[in-house]
Amino acid sequence: MATMAFKRENSMTSSRRNSGGSGSWMSIVVIMLLLVLAPAGYFFGSGMYTSIDVNDLSTSISKQDVDWRAKLAFQHIRSLFSKRVIDVIKASTDDLGPLSLDSFRKNNLSASWKFTEQDHVINSTSSPAEITEGTRKWTPTGKLEKILDGHSQSVDTPEKLARRKLRDKRRENRAADLVKNDNNVIIKLENAAIERSKSVDSAVLGKYSIWRKENDNENIDTTIRLVRDQMIMARVYMSIATMKNKTQLAHELQSQLKESQRALGDATADADLNHSVAEKIKAMGQLLSKAKEQLYDCKLVTGKLRAMLQSADEQVRSLKKQSMFLSQIAAKTIPNGIHCLSMRLTIDYYLLPLEKRVFPRRENLENPDLYHYALFSDNVLAASVVVNSTIKNAKEPEKHVFHLVSDKLNFGAMNMWFLLNPPGKATIHVENVDEFKWLNSSYCPVLRQLESAAMKEYYFKSDHQTTGSSNLKYRNPKYLSMLNHLRFYLPQVYPKLNKILFLDDDIVVQKDLTGLWKVDLNGKVNGAVETCGESFHRFDKYLNFSNPHIARNFDPNACGWAYGMNMFDLDVWKKKDITGIYHKWQNMNEDRVLWKLGTLPPGLMTFYGLTHPLDKSWHVLGLGYNPSIDKKDIEKAAVIHYNGNMKPWLELAMTKYRSYWVKYIKFDHPYVRGCKLGE
Repeated sequence: MATMAFKRENSMTSSRRNSGGSGSWMSIVVIMLLLVLAPAGYFFGSGMYTSIDVNDLSTSISKQDVDWRAKLAFQHIRSLFSKRVIDVIKASTDDLGPLSLDSFRKNNLSASWKFTEQDHVINSTSSPAEITEGTRKWTPTGKLEKILDGHSQSVDTPEKLARRKLRDKRRENRAADLVKNDNNVIIKLENAAIERSKSVDSAVLGKYSIWRKENDNENIDTTIRLVRDQMIMARVYMSIATMKNKTQLAHELQSQLKESQRALGDATADADLNHSVAEKIKAMGQLLSKAKEQLYDCKLVTGKLRAMLQSADEQVRSLKKQSMFLSQIAAKTIPNGIHCLSMRLTIDYYLLPLEKRVFPRRENLENPDLYHYALFSDNVLAASVVVNSTIKNAKEPEKHVFHLVSDKLNFGAMNMWFLLNPPGKATIHVENVDEFKWLNSSYCPVLRQLESAAMKEYYFKSDHQTTGSSNLKYRNPKYLSMLNHLRFYLPQVYPKLNKILFLDDDIVVQKDLTGLWKVDLNGKVNGAVETCGESFHRFDKYLNFSNPHIARNFDPNACGWAYGMNMFDLDVWKKKDITGIYHKWQNMNEDRVLWKLGTLPPGLMTFYGLTHPLDKSWHVLGLGYNPSIDKKDIEKAAVIHYNGNMKPWLELAMTKYRSYWVKYIKFDHPYVRGCKLGE
């Protein structure tokens, strides 16, 4: 059939040729003209349309034609997009307003679309007249406008304009809030970093801080470090040379080592070094190079360095132990100035006539309606600070009564000081613990134990096998004194009182303490500030929980508390027989198997379940050992406590805390000046 069609085509062509050759070339010319003129006419027509007036356009399009075009376009778009997409487009149009050239450009749409008038938008349900009216307000930009959506676009009514402004305002507010929140977060992080930097223990880190210009750069004294490194290597090679019988080299190393030691001397900084040190470094460097060529053996050098490191470690441990021992001795000693003060006061007291040794207002000593304090001390200056600071911060000094107990060595000095320096309108009374005849070894287990040979050996035999860094602090004379244990006999010492506030002699009172008498102890005996943190100062720190008596009766995680400022309800004390409980545990600890020496462990056991926690602002501890206590906590505390070895009257005291104690000393007093306590 293809052959037949081809033949038919050929026959038709030949017949046309036969019928007339002129007709075929004319048709070709017409086709060429159409191909050339049709595009020109189209572009010409487009250009003409762009120049046609809008009114002429409206007259040329009939209402039926426009209606047909709009509906056709709407149906075409609906066939292309789902209803969900059309709804999204409509929602976007409602939020952003009628389309404009800027919105097209931002959304990568055609730039030929633009509405300059926003009053009328074509709707799929609009009448032909409405469509024509809307068409008049279009401004084409180069192409015939296209209908994108048959859905209605809302007219910008005043209500919608107001809503749009509100939306814009909300967006601005949200953006401002986000910026503000970011700034707040940054500020919080900075403040947290500052607080963490404050809590760093400056005593441990020294003066080093990367944020300070005067920080101590550990690499600043490089010359000293170089000399010390050379000396270490010289000792290593000298040992190896001796081992390998290279006596000449060993002698040279020893000689040069002495020269380096002499050049280094006691210098701790490069500025302290002698000018000749550079020559010594050069000479030592040359000798070390020579020794390395002859003696270097990696295994031998490593072994020697390891041995030197172990030896240095042992020396550090020994020095640390000695340092701790010396610090304990320093904490036990009484400075010359305080000893001088006590001696002069004692002499003058015993020179006084008997009638002048009596304190006024003795009738207040057993008045339960007044505020009574118990203070047991052998340190005159420390006791004076406690009394002075309490009275100066008291609202009604005349209602305060101080019960002081000292030993026979300091009894006269304590009396004489307060006779010369009475605490204003307050009442004071001083007693001698050695005159308490009822306090004897038959009644008090501690006195009986202190008289035993084993206890004397523990205290006074310096080479005792149990002597170690952990036990040094227990070898303290205060544990031999009944002044330290008298706190367990308060009802016996003051039988007529119902409440008493116990104070240590290493505290300073900064506020009126009468509020403590109003605290409800809820039937407990002891009111104290708890000292436990996440894992510190709990019972397992003080007691031996491997002992079955301890394990059965106490919780190892129970919170510890502090002596130093304690409110005791003596009526409940008597009912609970607290002194009897103390005696029971003290008798069981004769061999020190339940706890080490001291008064806090038996106190924790005796008052177990009978202690009421006070607010921490009443009593801030640690000024005798902790250099990083917050200054705000110190200043708002009612009582600050110098517990630890660094007592404020010792040279060991931390300077930053000493001022709180010193301000209550009467440096203008002739006895104080005479003993040079102000120096």
